[in-house]
Amino acid sequence: MRWNLRLTAANKGIWKASELQRSLAEHGLVISAGKMSGLWSGQPVSLKLDDLDVICVVLGCEIGDLLIPEPDKVRRPGEEAGQQAAVASGPAPTVVPRRRDGRSLPPA
Repeated sequence: MRWNLRLTAANKGIWKASELQRSLAEHGLVISAGKMSGLWSGQPVSLKLDDLDVICVVLGCEIGDLLIPEPDKVRRPGEEAGQQAAVASGPAPTVVPRRRDGRSLPPA
């Protein structure tokens, strides 16, 4: 996912992080200067869904305006960058459940 807060805010006429921070505080979301700087200039590692709701209300936007999917960046385990996933031509292999403690499961 790509975080698109700055462009979304600019489209709504908000050009400074401090402007957005004040608007968020007016709607009950008080964000520290450090966290606001991270939201404004970087990509957040985590964000509460409630906070995301307030940001959307303040900016008058949808979640899809703030979070842009980047499916090309998703890799399967063992797949190298740039390598395309092969389409399976046969039936899917049977999955056998196993216990984590090493004990066998009862017969089916």
